[in-house]
Order: sequence, then C-alpha cells, then structure tokens
Amino acid sequence: MFQHLLGPIVNGITIIVCALLGCFVLKGLPKRFQDITNKALGLSVFFIGISGSLQNQRIILLILSLVLGSALGELIDIDKQMTRIGKWAENAMGFGEGNFSKGFVTASVIFCTGSMAVIGGMNSGLQGNHDMLYAKSILDGVFSIMFASSLGIGVAFSSIPVFLYEAAIALCSGLVKDLMTPEIITEMSAVGSLIIAAIGINFILDKPQIKVANMIPAMFLPWLFIAIETAFDL
Repeated sequence: MFQHLLGPIVNGITIIVCALLGCFVLKGLPKRFQDITNKALGLSVFFIGISGSLQNQRIILLILSLVLGSALGELIDIDKQMTRIGKWAENAMGFGEGNFSKGFVTASVIFCTGSMAVIGGMNSGLQGNHDMLYAKSILDGVFSIMFASSLGIGVAFSSIPVFLYEAAIALCSGLVKDLMTPEIITEMSAVGSLIIAAIGINFILDKPQIKVANMIPAMFLPWLFIAIETAFDL
C-alpha cells in the first residue's frame, strides 16, 4: 500500500516544508511588498485558472455544473465547515487570531482542484507511477511559499486534505478507472480551473468576495451528467 501512496505523501510533505519556508523566511517583508506580491499572485492564479478552463469543449455543461454545484455547496456550506475546522485548529494549536483559516481553505481548494491531483492519484494507484504528483509537488511547493508568506501557517495544514484526497483517489483508482474517460477528465478540469480563477479574484480584491470552497461540488458534476447521458444514450 505504501508504494501506491508515495506520491500523495511526497506532495503533502512538500507543502508543509515549503509553507514553513514561506512563513519564517519571507514573512518579514514590509506590508507594501506583501500587498503587491499578493496582487501579482492573484493575477497569476487567475491566469492559470482561465487558461485551464479554455480546454472545455461543452460550455453548457460547464455552466450547469458550476451553477448547480455551487448551489449544492452553498446548501451544505462547505466554506463554513472548512473555516470552522481551520478555526478549531487555530485555537487548538494556539496560533491566535489571524489568517490561519483563510490560508487553510484557500490552499486546500487550489491544491485539490485540478486534473493533476485526479490523474496523478490514479497513476499512483494503478501503476505505481508518481511522476505527475512529483511534478504537482513542485508547483504546490512554489505556491505554498507565496501563500504562506502572506496567509501564514494555515497553508501548511492544507497538506492534510490534499493527502487524504489524493490517497483516496489512489486507493480507489481500480474501481473508477473505467468511469474516468478523457472527456470527463477534461470537463472536470475545466470546471476546476474556473474555481481556481475565482481564488485569483479573491486575492486581487483582497476580500473573500467569493466563497470558493462552496463551488467544489461543481467539479464533480460533469462526471454525473456525462454518466447520465451515456446510460440513457442521450
């Protein structure tokens, strides 16, 4: 089992190490430098999200998934639940008031939302091939440094949901490999990329205008819609 989980483990450890580096090495930057780097990071995340969403081949499916998935997430209020977990950890660890919850929620969403986590997790589980998750670890590490320098130690704790998410995909990959067609992965990735773009908007505005975590269910709806189409030959 360890062999199949090596990729998720490396990804989680990389996030922790790089987040700590961002917290304690770059944290001392003057506020005006933090502000401008946050805006630059927001623009970068927004560009990455928009670029990824352009691979979408079915715009109506994307819109339906985003709208209905966001409504479902709002009903469950995932953002509130994740923020509550972040606040609990913040108090339990004695970090005091700060950006812990924001860092935890923001980093968790951006590191879990995307095709690399899904495909990389499946490659780890099916083939023991961790190359994609290793590559993802490098990207996540860079973002961990930047996020942690402004949002703090909460970014490091995002390694927990990232590991659990990727490990679950790796362990269940044998069950879902026939269901994850290239079309489904493409559409899921496009929706996930738009969610990432929303994170960029929040960074640019410097306010949580969009409850991005509540959009998470939208990423999985293309799978449901395409499965229904296939089952009923629509």
